[in-house]
Amino acid sequence: MKQFKQILLTGILLFCFAPALVVKAQQRPVKSNKAVNRPAPKPVMSPQLKNFQKLASQANVSFSFPNGFRETTAPNNEDFSFDYAMELPGKDFEIWFQVKSQKENYASYLRSINDKSTRQANPDSLYLGMGTAHALAFTGEHHFFTRTIPPAYLARYNADAGKTYLLNLLDLPVTKHYKYALLITLQKDHIGTILAVCFANEKGPDFFKSIDKARNCIRFNP
Repeated sequence: MKQFKQILLTGILLFCFAPALVVKAQQRPVKSNKAVNRPAPKPVMSPQLKNFQKLASQANVSFSFPNGFRETTAPNNEDFSFDYAMELPGKDFEIWFQVKSQKENYASYLRSINDKSTRQANPDSLYLGMGTAHALAFTGEHHFFTRTIPPAYLARYNADAGKTYLLNLLDLPVTKHYKYALLITLQKDHIGTILAVCFANEKGPDFFKSIDKARNCIRFNP
């Protein structure tokens, strides 16, 4: 168990605590015989990615597609609703993302503070309920290994709070019968929430090497 917890912590550090880098692909302009520079063609953005980027912008989140991955279809049904998904070709590894803007919820919360009849819960704590609800849906049980992300590391992602959950998954078609998942929640107060779920069939070092490849792809803007 001690070794297992050390492996888990290593994976959390790789995904959640590394400085975020936004990498923009560039091409050199092509010169003709007449020395005319032509701009490089713009990459085609899929409808799924375009919608996800819109939702991310509303939640003050930046997302940069990581090298080596390819887009896959995110589930959207009454049990699991996610905004974007990607996988590593040739690997049993996939990540689902969900982003939520809390700006309107926080404004509504502020308006309700002085009225006991309409008082609402502070939306800055919603990430806790979101993480627990998804963990329960994925596992069918209330007991899972969790860890609170320390503030010093959250700052590197411009987040104010966050938790991780290591899950033994139910055998479900919607999760493509993956066996394990690392669920990560990040919260920026008054602004938004990020939820990411990393799926695999093994929870050893290879799992966390795959997570490492995506560690810089998403964060809150300053």
